[in-house]
Amino acid sequence: MELTPDLLLKAYTVGVFPMAESRDDPVLHWIDPDLRGVLPLDAVHIPRKLRRKIRQGDFEVRCDTAFDQVIRLCAAPTEGRPDTWINPTIETLYNQVFARGFAHSVECWQDGKLVGGLYGVSLGAVFFGESMFSRVSDASKVALMHLALRLRKGGYKLLDTQFNTPHLSRFGVQEIPRDEYQKQLVRAINTQAHFPAEVTGDEVEAFLKSSAPPPEQV
Repeated sequence: MELTPDLLLKAYTVGVFPMAESRDDPVLHWIDPDLRGVLPLDAVHIPRKLRRKIRQGDFEVRCDTAFDQVIRLCAAPTEGRPDTWINPTIETLYNQVFARGFAHSVECWQDGKLVGGLYGVSLGAVFFGESMFSRVSDASKVALMHLALRLRKGGYKLLDTQFNTPHLSRFGVQEIPRDEYQKQLVRAINTQAHFPAEVTGDEVEAFLKSSAPPPEQV
């Protein structure tokens, strides 16, 4: 069966997503983890160092201005990550989903160059985070925090990170069982939300003040 944008979006509504074994593997596998990573939008943790970085304004944060570049850089090998699960089929499909308005990117720019960012799928009040990249220290972290701010502002109920890692857990990501995830997914996907591309400086500051540092820093 050919994987189309419509089939891809349908899969997200039932909680599964595709991955390849490697960049060069043409075969896609449907993934439905026993434990799902989610970031509660009312319990985001922002390390103090990252708060300072965001307040300093080292990056110009944009949304949806270079989606194709973001996914290409997420797929590109780096010294610490020689291979990825984003094959050319996935790259093409998500660009098509973006063209339909069901995907978004958050981008960090510095001196006119795209240096970090992330992308994901948006359905109802759910944002399914897919991948992120960083070419400058903390760029992907800043993008993640700006994503959380926009989702909170736009009325989203669920930020799905697919998996949890020690890195993501520092920001408040938790693992929940599949059945609990399915309950949250059904509620959130049937709720309306909007993705705000722009936020004000006052909104950024309010978000930073309302988000607790990680427990080890409290």
